[in-house]
Amino acid sequence: MKYLFILFFSLLFISCNSKDKRPLIGKTIYQQKLNSVFKDASKSPLKSKDLKSFEGLDFFPVDSSYIIIASIELTPNTPFIGMPTSTDEKSYYRKFGMLTFTLKEKEMQLILYQSLEESENPIFKDYLFLPFTDETSGGDSYGGGRYMDVFKSNINADRTLELNFNNTYNPYCAYNEDYTCPLTPRDNHLNIAILAGVKDFKKY
Repeated sequence: MKYLFILFFSLLFISCNSKDKRPLIGKTIYQQKLNSVFKDASKSPLKSKDLKSFEGLDFFPVDSSYIIIASIELTPNTPFIGMPTSTDEKSYYRKFGMLTFTLKEKEMQLILYQSLEESENPIFKDYLFLPFTDETSGGDSYGGGRYMDVFKSNINADRTLELNFNNTYNPYCAYNEDYTCPLTPRDNHLNIAILAGVKDFKKY
């Protein structure tokens, strides 16, 4: 059984340089690095038949209006609880804080989570987890929702941090059902279409 790993960690160790045999795919560094992971057979979550025809992930147009500043109300000492996943396994997370922000003139909230497994690993202890669904879920974007990686070290002294919805990604189970992925809690649904980030993947 394969397990879901933090995608952003993989991206940190992918180099983009002129020696690549093919030109880098993507309009931003984030998109290029994400595509680099997916086209690399040793790292890609894609099934072999999808990898053979892979020409790059489909993204919404990059839109700076989806880069916003959120305030965070921390929720210390919350317990780790089992979060349902795409398989029979459970992943354990706790509520790290409540994010409040304004997007398209609407005030919204999302719960930010911390993984038990990552909190116990010195390499990942800075990582936080932000899953969400929106009005594109099940249409232009993956029905199970999308993820955004957030880091504790990026929380400012005034309890604010930047969220960039252009840099969101699908869970690996969107590409391959052999992966186990946390399901987005209902409380993290946004009543707006987030027309930014990665789109749904069309399997062959």
